[in-house]
This record gives sequence, C-alpha cells and structure tokens, in this order.
Amino acid sequence: MALEESEVASGQGPVSDSYGAALPFGLHRLNRAMNALGTLWILGLMVLINLDVFGRNLFSHPVRGVTEMVSLSIVGIVFLQLADTLHAGRFTRADILLDRIKKSSPKAADALHAAFHLVGLGLMLVILLASWEPLVDAVRIQEYVGAVGDFQLSVWPIRLITLIGLVTTALSFLLLAWLDIRRLQSRFVNGSST
Repeated sequence: MALEESEVASGQGPVSDSYGAALPFGLHRLNRAMNALGTLWILGLMVLINLDVFGRNLFSHPVRGVTEMVSLSIVGIVFLQLADTLHAGRFTRADILLDRIKKSSPKAADALHAAFHLVGLGLMLVILLASWEPLVDAVRIQEYVGAVGDFQLSVWPIRLITLIGLVTTALSFLLLAWLDIRRLQSRFVNGSST
C-alpha cells in the first residue's frame, strides 16, 4: 500500500486496480502455489489419459477409473486455481466498461471494483456454507465414485479441496476489496482526479 501512496504523492499517478498486487499475509503466494499444484494435477491427468488411450488401443487393457478420476479432478483443479485467477484479474467481468470508467473517473472505478469484490466475497461465503454439509456427509457415509470390486475413489478429498479453494478465494475477494477501498481513500486524501 505504501507503494501506491508514494506513486500518488510523487505525481506518477495511482495504481488503477489491485490485481496482481501483493496481498496481506502473503496470501498471493498461497494462491500461486495452489495454482501451480492445479497445473501439476492437469499434467498428471494428461499422462493418465494417454496411458489409458495407449492401454486400450495397444494392449486392450484400459487403466481402471480414469473417467472417475478425471471427473472429480476437474472440480478440484478449478477450485485450486480459483483464487489465483481472481488475484491475477482474470475473472469474467465487463472490462470495456471498467477501462472507460478508469480513464474518466478513477474514484468511480475503485468504488466499482470494491463493490465487485464485496459481492464476490458474499457469493463465496454462500457457496462455502452450502459446501460444508456435503463434505461432512461424504466423510460420514464414506461416499465414493466407481464400482465396488472394480475401482473406488473417495469423494471427500475433492470436497475438502473445494472448501479450501472457496476459503482462499473469499479471503482474496476480501483483501482486494480492502485494497480498493484504501486506494479510493488515498485518492480522496490526495485530491486525485474524479
């Protein structure tokens, strides 16, 4: 935050948004690590799928459970990479409108970013609360995918990864909103353009 305030004071102009900025408590590092883990998971799935294809076509012996592993993995990967996608500013939004507002009224753009992040925080909290019970149930009843005697894969680890991804994304939304509000306050204090 000191960097943004010094840029305003030095006349270089304030930062236009909080995306890509270092987040308090080093959360951006955790987000990047989770994103990297998701990428490694994708590479592992690619190897597994290729082994299954070669096993089917060359040896008439497919790898068991590939379909189940891929279907669960997609959910896990999405939630592992969600927070870093937000932090990097790659969430779906109306960039054309926001870019015009940033140029004409940086204060309004900061306020819109803060509002977007606070609504996103609310949404993540609602999904988080709705995801808790399925995790508890999955552990309690030992939920799995696959067929008994052939291939079984527990569901609870993916549900846990989903919760972890939701928590880190909610924290990222909260901290980005906080950075937006701080930047908006510094614009008012320093008398930056409307």
